[in-house]
Parts: sequence; structure tokens; C-alpha cells
Amino acid sequence: MERIIGTVARGLRTPIINQGDDIPEIVVSTVLKASESEGFTFGDKDIVAITESVVARAQGNYASIDAIAKDVAGKFEDDTVGVIFPILSRNRFAICLRGIAKGAKKIVLMLSYPSDEVGNHLVDIDLLDEKGVNPWTDVLTEAEFRHHFGYNKHTFTGIDYIDYYKSLITEYGVECDIVFSNNPKTILDYTKSVLTCDIHTRVRTKRILKANGASKVFGLDDICSAPIDGSGYNESYGLLGSNKATEESVKLFPRNPQPIVDKIQAMIKEATGKTLEVMIYGDGAFKDPVGKIWELADPVVSPAYTSGLEGTPNEVKIKYLADNNFAHLKGDALKEAISQYIKNKESDLTGVMESQGTTPRRLTDLIGSLCDLTTGSGDKGTPVVFIQGYFDNYTK
Repeated sequence: MERIIGTVARGLRTPIINQGDDIPEIVVSTVLKASESEGFTFGDKDIVAITESVVARAQGNYASIDAIAKDVAGKFEDDTVGVIFPILSRNRFAICLRGIAKGAKKIVLMLSYPSDEVGNHLVDIDLLDEKGVNPWTDVLTEAEFRHHFGYNKHTFTGIDYIDYYKSLITEYGVECDIVFSNNPKTILDYTKSVLTCDIHTRVRTKRILKANGASKVFGLDDICSAPIDGSGYNESYGLLGSNKATEESVKLFPRNPQPIVDKIQAMIKEATGKTLEVMIYGDGAFKDPVGKIWELADPVVSPAYTSGLEGTPNEVKIKYLADNNFAHLKGDALKEAISQYIKNKESDLTGVMESQGTTPRRLTDLIGSLCDLTTGSGDKGTPVVFIQGYFDNYTK
């Protein structure tokens, strides 16, 4: 009988992961038990994916606001700190901001508008047109922003982030001025010491600041990039990719994760004889069309993956073949023609018309997005995702 099912993604339940747990052992055990209970077999190029959160939990990779404060104070001393381009998130930035405030004497908080880097809006973009405000050229004080736009609560959280972030700073007795601008150079009118909090544009922001007279420039990736009094840390990303753990601490992105995926791959090979691909994933790379929020608040979708997940898809568009190359065929003849085309396709389809409309994104970004949507961020309890058939095509 002809095979009907293509790609299958299964969310797998594991025990609650705690500090010190053996992640490779738990993952491999879970995958093998799932195979027994659900009756599926393993094949080369099947994929095992683990959410970054449980990896970092097992590592105990946490940092307190005191650790953040000590790092900030050591880098900026008594300077007024320009904290620029943070995302608007209780989960992602609020606790980091508390630590930053605790380590500073004065803060100038510069917010991008109408939205942050990942699409959380401070103000509806249509209001900018109505008020005649140009976000690319106009710099607004807090009073000017309120005069134009009043108080606006976030679509999902119901929070006015301007007041909320200001309150997190002032609770430590730290003076706080707020300014609104999308130009990194604006902050240099207030201070030459800058902590840039953007994620995907941080390299450009740092370059602009340094080229225009900033004396101290650090990013969130430079805070907690080494242990502070025995705290967790991430040598590559610092506070980027962190999440709220408690009101006093954050869970950091997993540290040195590559040996973990390599070990899982080796253990499954030993147990099954098959070479599976393994990855650790965080946020998916997709955008919510209603809330306009781009999901990717982590610095990367996948901080570690096995070599078979390198690269991008090399696919042709079946509907293009059916509507163009083989428009004169029907039924079995059409199926055979398309199957033969796929079997004989070029190894690099870049620029080939038959590939237009496929997704030329990295495999890890595509698969990580699939995993993030499968496992969810709530109470599903499935931090491991097992995927089969992802690398199959119409001919398999």
C-alpha cells in the first residue's frame, strides 16, 4: 500500500527536570519508551529536539538580580547608564532590568517606538500618522509621548510598559529618565555609557555607538557572560535568551550545549543502530499576525545541533511543476513525471524557477519553529519533540 503519512511531530512527556539531572539519559530513555508505547520504529535522519529551558534547568544555569547588579556596577561604576532598546516583556526583561537598576546610580531608559524589536507595540502605528510623528526622526520625552499618545496597555498583558519599567527602576531609589527614539546615537546626548539591550541588531547598535563617541558600550550579551560569585552564566549570550525564574532570578540560555546533542546522538545510535539528528531549540522564528509579535526573543532558534541539520532545504514546488512543466499530464502520468523530476533534481536549486515559493531558511530555524509550536510554552509537559519524515519527499 502506498504510504500516505509524511512528516510527523510528537511531543514527548518527561519527568520534571531539576538541577543536576542527566539530560542525555532522560531524553534517550524518554524516546525509547515512547517508541515502545506508541509502536514506532527509528530511522536515519529522524530528529530528537529538546527545549533549551530544561537543558538550562538541569545545568542550574541561573543568575540572581544581585549577580546582574554586581556585573553592571563593575562595568559602569558611577556612570549614568543609558539602557536602550529593551524588549517589552515581563518574562524576558523585567527581572534583568531590576538587576540593572540595582547596579546603577542613574538610568536613562530609551525605548524604541511604535514597537520594540520583536513587535510588542507601545502605540498603534496608525496613531503616529494621525499625530504627525515620524518614529525614524523624532525623539520624544516621556511627557511628549504621553501628550501625543496617552496611556496604552499591551495587547496581551494589559500592562503599560512605560510605567512598569520605570517603577522597576525607581523601586531601588534610582533616578530614571525615559526617552523614545529609534536612533542609537540619541542616547549619547544623555550619557556616553550605554547598555544596549537589543537582540538581533545588537552588533550594529554597538558599532554605531562606538563610532559616535560612546566611552563604554556593553550589550546584554556581555552581562553574566562569566560567573559572578558562583552564579550561572553564558559565555556566548550573557543575559540574552534568559527567562524569569523567580522575582529575584533569571534562567539563562543553556551553557556549552553542543556536547549534549552529540552525546544524545551517540547514545541513540548505540541503542538503535540509527543515526538520528539532535537539536536544542528555544523560540521559534515566526510572527503572530494579530498581535504583530515576532516570536524570536532568543538570540538564536537553536544553540546546538548535530551536523545533519546544517544548511537549508533544497526543494522544488510541486504545484509549479503541475501547473507549468507538466501541465499537459494528468493522473499517474503526472505523478510519475513529478516523481522523476524530484529524484533527479539538482543538488543546488538556488535561482531555479521550479523552487520558487519554497522556504530558503535554515533547517534549524524551520525545525525549531515546528518544535516550539508542538511543545508550546504552557502546561503540555512535552519538552522533547520527536520528528519523523521531515527529510522525506513525494518520492519516498
